[in-house]
Amino acid sequence: MAKSRFSNSINVKNRQASFNYEWIDKYTAGLVLKGTEIKSIREGNVNLSDGYCFFSNGELFAKGIHINPYEQGTHFNHEPERERKLLLKKSELTKLETKMKEKGLSLIPVRLFISDRGFAKLEIALARGKKRFDKRESIKERDVKRELSRIRIK
Repeated sequence: MAKSRFSNSINVKNRQASFNYEWIDKYTAGLVLKGTEIKSIREGNVNLSDGYCFFSNGELFAKGIHINPYEQGTHFNHEPERERKLLLKKSELTKLETKMKEKGLSLIPVRLFISDRGFAKLEIALARGKKRFDKRESIKERDVKRELSRIRIK
């Protein structure tokens, strides 16, 4: 049996998101993708670190998510950092849009994964940016958890 270069267990995380932002709420959204984009995602060629979400005419879009062009793609290949529409329920969209109008809140992509049905899903978080002292506190908490786990293992 031939080995496939595509993987069904894709789980790309934005590691800087939890360090730079305090998450308030999480949502799972579908993505409107082109054919070469999903193939590139299944190969794991995705970078979420510079991504953010914004509203335009009542619809939610993600920008700054870098999906490398598909190697076997022809002149029909996709643009790496184009705006991609996110699919959420209308009630969730209105709820998010009202919360986004509050000062200091933003929507950031946290994780991109392939669902059980084979669809690409983007987990987004409603977040508030952390200040420098908040980041120091999260580093301290992480170090304390690490020390406690070391003590329990011994």
